[in-house]
Amino acid sequence: MASERSYSPADRLLLQADAALRTLLPFTGQPFRPSPADGQPDAALADADARHIAGLMRINHTGEVCAQALYQGQALTAKLPEVREAMEHAAEEEIDHLAWCEQRIRELGSRPSVLNPIFYGLSFGVGAVAGLISDRVSLGFVAATEDQVCKHLDEHLEQLPAEDTKSRAILEQMRTDEEQHATSAIEAGGLRFPAPVKFGMTLLSKVMTKSTYRI
Repeated sequence: MASERSYSPADRLLLQADAALRTLLPFTGQPFRPSPADGQPDAALADADARHIAGLMRINHTGEVCAQALYQGQALTAKLPEVREAMEHAAEEEIDHLAWCEQRIRELGSRPSVLNPIFYGLSFGVGAVAGLISDRVSLGFVAATEDQVCKHLDEHLEQLPAEDTKSRAILEQMRTDEEQHATSAIEAGGLRFPAPVKFGMTLLSKVMTKSTYRI
């Protein structure tokens, strides 16, 4: 990773624009790791099952869009160089999830949510504000967000048909990664958010999941 001194404010804005395009344009986010679905057998899915799985994967894809935006917003306003670099590194790992989900959605004959640009903008703003408040709040927001993502992944894993090993392999690896991100954020000094804040985040996440399942 390049050093902190390598980037001017204008450079960082251009990098943010590039990250947004790579997140939102189809097939532009190149994964660093191969998809866990590679090598898994193709299952003969009923049309209703395929549509439901595609909806679940669309939710997870939008969740990764939000994660990218959150991390990029936090990296832009983080005060400590090591926190900024940690956010940028986490964003790179989330690119894998983004690409894996998009590939699976296409395999199921569907497409990502058309609402992604809206959720990207909202999440970027939240991340930037959290970074402006303090690095501790920013890291705490990462941990709380990843906790929410893990809960969604657990719910989706329960709903997958047993024969869909491709989607299951993707979601299981995502859950492992997200849990590690949450743990790392707390260990780096992240604030543990109180229950009312987490409840509010849960309500907002339900808006995202309900809308992106079909749209």
